[in-house]
Amino acid sequence: MPAPKTRWKRRKEARPQELTAAALELFVERGFAATRLDEIAARAGVSKGTLYLYFESKEDLFKAVIREGLLPLLAEGEELMASMPGSASELFRAIVLRWWEIVGEGPIGGIPKLIFAEARNFPEIARFYADEVIERGKRLFVAVFQRGIDSGEFRPFDPQALVHIVISPLIMRVIWKHSLDCCGVTNVPIDAYLREYLDLTLRGLRRDPA
Repeated sequence: MPAPKTRWKRRKEARPQELTAAALELFVERGFAATRLDEIAARAGVSKGTLYLYFESKEDLFKAVIREGLLPLLAEGEELMASMPGSASELFRAIVLRWWEIVGEGPIGGIPKLIFAEARNFPEIARFYADEVIERGKRLFVAVFQRGIDSGEFRPFDPQALVHIVISPLIMRVIWKHSLDCCGVTNVPIDAYLREYLDLTLRGLRRDPA
């Protein structure tokens, strides 16, 4: 009976990922407060008791969704920062476009809207998101800015202050996608939005904006 045993082993090992995938879908659809653990278990095709074998609480499961969906992307950006030669402008462009590919176009993009909507009622998950995602993302962009300043490619400015200005339009666009877009409120097509965002931002950063 080796074949059934192998299938069972694969199924058991896959369960945490199945649960986080189901949780992400429901968190984005209904919000954190309105999502119940029994619904997540049902969406994943397991019992609620099975869910508790892997996650102690809804908060614990939410943190796993963040770790699985966003932290690898941040690690990828950090690796790109360490390994990509060339201009800071091209590095910035590559990080932004990759971020939109995963966050803007994927279901994980619904998480920023959830955080902004429910932070007051669930400060623990908001603090976790801020520490694990926002602060780490800010450090990545600050490092890119500092590279450009040090090389003379970017004009002198305060990277810690500017990082908030640079990140905000990206966050706003992904929140819009998961809110007003769903109601038929039109926005600029994303290709045009990203093109103009990158052009405007890089012209503002460069010592020579030409």
